[in-house]
This record gives sequence, structure tokens and C-alpha cells, in this order.
Amino acid sequence: MRGGGQPVSASLTIWGARGTVPTPGPATARVGGNTACLEVRDSAGHLIILDAGTGIRGLGKRLNGDPTLEADLFISHAHWDHIHGLPYFAPLFRKGNQLRVWGPRQGEVPMESILRQMMHPAVFPVPLDALAADLQVRHVEQEPIATPGCTVTALRVRHPAHTVGYRLQFQPGSAAGSVVYVTDDELGPAGDYRVGADWRRRFVAFVSEAEILLHDAMYTPEEYVAHAGWGHSTFLEAVELAHEAGVKRLALFHHEPEHDDEQMDMIVDRAREAAARLGGSLEVFAAAEGMQLTI
Repeated sequence: MRGGGQPVSASLTIWGARGTVPTPGPATARVGGNTACLEVRDSAGHLIILDAGTGIRGLGKRLNGDPTLEADLFISHAHWDHIHGLPYFAPLFRKGNQLRVWGPRQGEVPMESILRQMMHPAVFPVPLDALAADLQVRHVEQEPIATPGCTVTALRVRHPAHTVGYRLQFQPGSAAGSVVYVTDDELGPAGDYRVGADWRRRFVAFVSEAEILLHDAMYTPEEYVAHAGWGHSTFLEAVELAHEAGVKRLALFHHEPEHDDEQMDMIVDRAREAAARLGGSLEVFAAAEGMQLTI
């Protein structure tokens, strides 16, 4: 609660929703071509960033004129399209800024080692240790992570490498509910992932009753036939999950690089038709750059 006892909302801004590789150009201008990055302001106004794809560059430009920055960045996994914007995040080059980076360990490889390799002098001119900001890299474990205005929990999902989804549960007394972010996840039966036999049950509980679910919807059902086992879902599977879990709003995410704006319109239409057939009041839309949502 803030002044006057009014409940406080949280907000979400999408800076990148594309999967695999950036796709700039006129054919993707509406949905956008930058890879995964979300800005969340929790119910205390604290900045939470989800993933560091190329979309984080635009966020950094917007933030760089602000006073001293303190933020938490949650990385889903270390595939390029989720980290390759980090070296271009302008607040890292400003003394006094503080950024806590959270992410899963990749086998025996710490997340910090991955970021160091990405910024090794052989491939990038500024090494990690030369950044002016205070950068702390921490691992996501089983315990919830508290920010000033919400609690963040993680669950491993079905994707190559150690990949996690995040649930942001906002503080009691705020107007906000919860956001679940699952950017790369295969809901279909293919693939060999170490998630446990009861994963689907635990995953539905993890997603349950979310105000907004952003979920991998990379393929159409027709495309998935050739991509089974690659670690991604169809828009139909995402709709079915959201319906099963009682989600209010579903944002289709991690868009296939070959899907231009016209194809995305057709996918959204088909996804909405599927939701209508299932019944209920699920709202379905495609995550798009510049989109701002109140939670």
C-alpha cells in the first residue's frame, strides 16, 4: 500500500520477444525483432529484468539517464538469444549502479564463468571485470528470492541445457497478482529432459492462476512435426496449458524468426479460436516490443 491506502499495481514492458536470433526489418516491425527481454516494476517500484537478449539494449538506453540504478536480472538459461545483449546494457558502464544477475548453473559451469567467456577480450573489447557498475552473479537455487515488492521462484522446464521458468508473486496488499515467464519450453512429449516424472503436475501448479503467463509458442502444430525434441512448444499447447492452469492472460512468446507480422496475426487468430473452443475467459495475444501491461 502507498499513500491513501490504495493498492499498488505492478507493470511489465516488453523489450524483446523474438526467439533464436534477432530479426530486424520492415516485415517484423509490429511484433519486433529483438530477442528476449522484459522490464518488470514490482509493487514497490523495484526494477526486475527477465533475460538479456538484444532487447536489453533499448532498456539500457532508456535507463541510462536515471539516477543510480539498482536492479535484479533473472536469466532463464545461457543460450545466446538470452544473454547476448548484456554487454550492450549501458548501465553496466556507469559507476554506482548495482545489478544482481541470477541464473541457473549449467552443469558444473557457473553462470559467472559463462558471462566472462562471453566478454573475453578475444570476442568483446571490455572484459567483465572492467565494468564500472557493481555486478554480482548469483545462482538460482530452490529457495525463493525476495525483491522489495515480490517473491521470485524458479522451476526447471523442458529445454536443452538447464533452463528455468520464473514466477513473480507480488506482495499481499498490492493490486498485482503474479507473472509467470517461461520463454523456452517443450510441452509436447518429445525430447529427453531431466525434469522428473511428475513434471507436468508441478509445472501446472507453478503456472496456476497467473495474471499473465508469457510462454514459448514458437511453432504452429504443423511446424512442430519437423522440430519435435528441439525444446519449444506450439501456440496450441500454450493455450491448452493456460486454460488448464486457470491463467487470465496468455502472451505468446519466443517467436520463430521466420514468422513475420502477417504470420503472427494468423497465429494469434488461431490461438484465440482454440481458446474459445476450450471455453472460459482466457485472453490471448502475441508479446510485442513496446507493449506495456499493468499487472
